[in-house]
Amino acid sequence: MVSGNLFHFRKNSWPPEEYITRTTLQLFDFESAAPPEQALRRKLNSHASILKEFSITFTEAIKMVRLGIRLWHYIREEASQGRKAPIDPFTRESCKPSATQGVPLGGMGSGSISRGFRGEFRHFQILPGTCETSPVMANQFSIFISRDGGNKKYASVLAPGQHEGLGKSTDHGISSWGWNLNGQHSTYHALFPRAWTIYDGEPDPELKISCRQISPFIPNNYRESSLPTAVFVYTLVNTGKERAKVSLLFTWANSIGGISHLSGNHVNEPFIGEDGVSGVLLHHKQFVLVLYKNEASDLIYHIYKPRDTSYDHLASKCGARMGTAKNNPPVTYAIAACETQNVSVSVLPCFGLNEGSGVTAKNMWATMVQDGQFDRENYNKGPSMPSSPGETHCAAVSATAWVEPHGKCTVAFSVAWSSPKIKFCKGKSYNRRYTKYYGTSKMAAKDLVHDSLTNYMLWEEEIEKWQNPVLRDDGLPEWYKFTLFNELYFLVAGGTVWIDDPSRSASEEEGEESDTFENCAVNSNSAGPTNNDDHDDVGRFLYLEGVEYIMWCTYDVHFYASFALLELFPQIELSIQRDFARAVLSEDTRKVKFLAEGNSGIRKVKGAVPHDLGMHDPWHEMNAYNIHDTSRWKDLNPKFVLQVYRDFAATGNLSFAAQVYPAVCAAIDYMDQFDRDNDGLIENDGFPDQTYDTWTVHGVSAYCGSLWLAALQAAAAMALQLGDQSFADKCTHKFVKGKAVFEEKLWNGEYFNYDSGSSGNSKSIQADQLAGQWYTAASGLPDLFSGEKISSALQKIYDFNVMKVRGGRMGAVNGMHPNGKVDETCMQSREIWTGVTYGAAATMIHAGMKEQAFATAEGIFTAGWSEEGFGYAFQTPEGWTMDGHFRSLIYMRPLSIWGMQWALSTSKTILKPPQIHLMDRTPHVVNSSHNEAGVKKIATKAKCFGNAVFHCSC
Repeated sequence: MVSGNLFHFRKNSWPPEEYITRTTLQLFDFESAAPPEQALRRKLNSHASILKEFSITFTEAIKMVRLGIRLWHYIREEASQGRKAPIDPFTRESCKPSATQGVPLGGMGSGSISRGFRGEFRHFQILPGTCETSPVMANQFSIFISRDGGNKKYASVLAPGQHEGLGKSTDHGISSWGWNLNGQHSTYHALFPRAWTIYDGEPDPELKISCRQISPFIPNNYRESSLPTAVFVYTLVNTGKERAKVSLLFTWANSIGGISHLSGNHVNEPFIGEDGVSGVLLHHKQFVLVLYKNEASDLIYHIYKPRDTSYDHLASKCGARMGTAKNNPPVTYAIAACETQNVSVSVLPCFGLNEGSGVTAKNMWATMVQDGQFDRENYNKGPSMPSSPGETHCAAVSATAWVEPHGKCTVAFSVAWSSPKIKFCKGKSYNRRYTKYYGTSKMAAKDLVHDSLTNYMLWEEEIEKWQNPVLRDDGLPEWYKFTLFNELYFLVAGGTVWIDDPSRSASEEEGEESDTFENCAVNSNSAGPTNNDDHDDVGRFLYLEGVEYIMWCTYDVHFYASFALLELFPQIELSIQRDFARAVLSEDTRKVKFLAEGNSGIRKVKGAVPHDLGMHDPWHEMNAYNIHDTSRWKDLNPKFVLQVYRDFAATGNLSFAAQVYPAVCAAIDYMDQFDRDNDGLIENDGFPDQTYDTWTVHGVSAYCGSLWLAALQAAAAMALQLGDQSFADKCTHKFVKGKAVFEEKLWNGEYFNYDSGSSGNSKSIQADQLAGQWYTAASGLPDLFSGEKISSALQKIYDFNVMKVRGGRMGAVNGMHPNGKVDETCMQSREIWTGVTYGAAATMIHAGMKEQAFATAEGIFTAGWSEEGFGYAFQTPEGWTMDGHFRSLIYMRPLSIWGMQWALSTSKTILKPPQIHLMDRTPHVVNSSHNEAGVKKIATKAKCFGNAVFHCSC
């Protein structure tokens, strides 16, 4: 995948004319059929190499051997209880990751399906925390063209025949389809949440085809953005002299990935809806989780099967290990097309992938080749017979149109899925957000495809209105424009969960007891998701740290990613912050073993910000992470204070500020225990007690110290806005003392040392050393340090961490010795973290160093997203090594590129930071619609949390 010119200069523009002829582009210059100039582009015949995962060195392995042993036993213990561990470095997917990803389907929080750039549907995440990575090969678009009375015929799947699985015994006849597309003259264009595939004369040289994929991801639209649906609009242009009969075919397996299509008892049902929308419903009955052993690794995986029938042969086929959980919620798909005056829609409700099926995949293809459509009587067939174990049911929708010579035609398809309930292993069931509008019936999928085919043009108008100001900004590099939007893929494909009314679980609605997994007893006095405040109309939102690190809303990483939510869905961001504010004031005294040190402690300490909101019972059982005791981490509490103040300053939401203020006070006071010499500055404890959880810190550190100083300043500003002069004075006093100590111990004349210890890396240049200054600037507060110190430190990071690593074409390495050698103290010090690089670039923008900022961030684009790079588009990892080997694909932190956009935009803060005496600096001038007295007056009307234990001025 990586070519020799990866680290050579690449121009900042990729005009579509390099990939598509100008004539073809002009033919599609209507109704958004042509891809925008600013889009990521790839040829369909591009090689999709297998991605290479990082490996640890021998020295690192020796240091981590005890952790590895404990982690191994913990994973097996969790599996024996029918649960997955949140971090499992020993298990590998059977489908190796490759450079195939593209724009995912659907809105946020209702399950997601990714679609590769070559057209394959993969990475099914319909059930929370579960990702089935292998492509479902029966899910395809195909085309059938007939000209000149049938003398010229073309039949082809609209994807190159380069997919894994084809031609093997498991393809169940799919290889008999026409895999004729070469892909040489076909191109994929990605600008999330849309994608275009242009077939420039393939398979018919005289037919130009544009397939436009649209999902309802619309900033500030909290209804449409929750919908589990996507639309595919095909634009056909006939450049020949003969009329062409064109049939487009959409096939779909009744599967949620993996081998779920073999579990049986699945039913397909045709429908004819309003406004010409017709298709097939595919009902995926309730499932039970079955654990099995992969013989190659002796580790635990999962399959799905119905609970009411015995399928021992399936279990034995996979090496079944143990019992089952109670029912997972059912899933229903709908696939449909829109019939118009020129487009006729027909369906085949059910065909099979087995030789004994009534209609096989091979039969279905032969019918389309001969007739280009199915029997209209199929609409009257009703539901199919339930599938048997080991049998697969698929459905097909065909749309046929005549395209006149030099004529044009549009055909629209849609897919939707309805999985109305979310059930966590140890917790209750909740209704997904979209059920607020579509209900919990299995027929919701039918309504979703209808509405998506009716409304997609309105979605596109809103998407273009949102994106055009960035796309038309001539001051921004082209790569930045489309990378900015494409990194948002994570808010769909990052395992997001969005529930409706958090005050009632779905099981409570039905008058049932909540289903829990056997042996998953819940005994917690931590705060749950109940919230009856009248401001809460967006439900609750969760997103994973990564598809390999299964923890909801990991807070130390949310610190970087949250700019995207604040910019695009601010009410969701405030909802997450309220969840953490409640968590700060709660505790969970159940014992947990921490794997790094082997000691034990309580799960959630009062006053400490949790690492995450949990895994098996989010909101009720937090801190799924158990490598270290995160109640001793030094970055979580300051990050909470900083995010809360930034969000308050950006939204001007005084009710929010007053509600979370007791938690802010508690978070600050909790940190007093780590200021052991009472100098106003917290000290690290000689273990990895922050987000870099293999990188040990001694004494005062640049990373945690700058976060702490920034948090003190933010807390003081917030206290003054809410009329709490006493707490403001306390924070100000600590800030002034701590700042002097910080600069004395860490400033070396050019940058801030990694820490104040005496280890071999104490003087390392950390790319993230100004994390606190980043948030200070983003919140409109006065700079933490003088402009000269900030500029000097950032220039040092740019010159060393960025430019001394492959000429600046890979991003910023986390640690660099002052002699220009990479800090190899541990695996994280030698890694390039994508999100940290974007964060450093954002800090540079705030400091007026735009040229260095874009050069820094461009390294992530070049190595991760460009065609010459390592192939990480739409699966941006946490980081990579010097040779480009990844760690943790599809990761939350790269959303921090929106921190760059925040810095580039005009000031987002609407509250003027109050003058804080003793800080001896002039605040940034920020437009404000409230004076200090006005803020205090309004805040007195806002409600605080009922269980607040700290005094609040309201």
